[in-house]
Amino acid sequence: MRTSNALSRAVGLLEGPQTLGRGKPFWACFMAVMGLACAYPMFADGYDVGNNVYFFNWVFMALGLSLIWGYGGTLSFGQTAFFGVAGYSYGVISTNFGDAYGLTLVALVASVAAAALLSAILGYFLFFGRISGVFLGIVTLSVTLVLERFMAQTAGPEWQVGTARLNGYNGMGGMPSLTIPWFGGDIVLFPDIQLYYFTLTLLVASYLGLRMLVNSRFGNVLVAIRENPQRAEMLGYDIRVYQLITFVIGSALSGLSGVLYTSWGNYITPASMGMTAAALPIVWVAVGGRMDLTTTLVGTLLVLAGFQALTIHGSQYALVVMGLLLVLTVLIAPRGLVFELGEWVAGRFRRKATTEEK
Repeated sequence: MRTSNALSRAVGLLEGPQTLGRGKPFWACFMAVMGLACAYPMFADGYDVGNNVYFFNWVFMALGLSLIWGYGGTLSFGQTAFFGVAGYSYGVISTNFGDAYGLTLVALVASVAAAALLSAILGYFLFFGRISGVFLGIVTLSVTLVLERFMAQTAGPEWQVGTARLNGYNGMGGMPSLTIPWFGGDIVLFPDIQLYYFTLTLLVASYLGLRMLVNSRFGNVLVAIRENPQRAEMLGYDIRVYQLITFVIGSALSGLSGVLYTSWGNYITPASMGMTAAALPIVWVAVGGRMDLTTTLVGTLLVLAGFQALTIHGSQYALVVMGLLLVLTVLIAPRGLVFELGEWVAGRFRRKATTEEK
């Protein structure tokens, strides 16, 4: 009975005041999108399916930034730092221990834990040191760029961890893909259909888990801290603890992006922690709508698809267009283009429901 009640409460948290989308229309659309996503590999070439996993890999980082910035009110430029730490950790661990007996899955967990640990240490000094606002952004960006510069100068033979060479600016390569032990033979998650479904499952689980988190008491307190930290503190909440926990969860999601990206391409370079890489997640989340997980997810996929197309057909203009898109979003729709559209659609449904009741 208790288990049933706990499950009901958890499912109830999928809808709440901190997320757009509720009721049968929203979940019908959600299931329809999930059905299309699951059916897509059946009608597409395996090579294309594997390449499109690339877009999923980055969404975890965007969701983490949405939690930190959109819900917590803390603008962080450190997402790519934790992405890189986890990616390099996965490369070192998997290269040294191989892919037998599910050790790549152990490497995934350990690498995400390494990113979470680094974020916990950094976040402790940031939040308990009462660093906030623009200064927190400066510190996280500085940490990101320092890590990028450090990894770029690890080209010499002395920069070797076991059998894993860091290779400086050229980056690490040759690490094994994620491998799932299975009866009758291991399942190697090459960039193909199996990796697509694995990443899609993780993405859906992360999205639904975050919806439950932000609609819980923790999420309500977090939004109260974002709106007025002094008032939340006067009500007896230790805002530093909430901010730190949020920072660690968001950074761990960024680390998951790093591991999945590294496993997907069997490659990672210090450029993944550079200035451009650090700025792009801000654009994705701002354009989508940082204060809602759904709009962040949709906006990230749309902007990534557009950025990829621009990179292929006019690489010199891609970053310029991203910058202009961010400026237009700030000026026209500060809450995010997708967020404003979602609010408009939700308002139409509410008005229609009210009219039908009358």
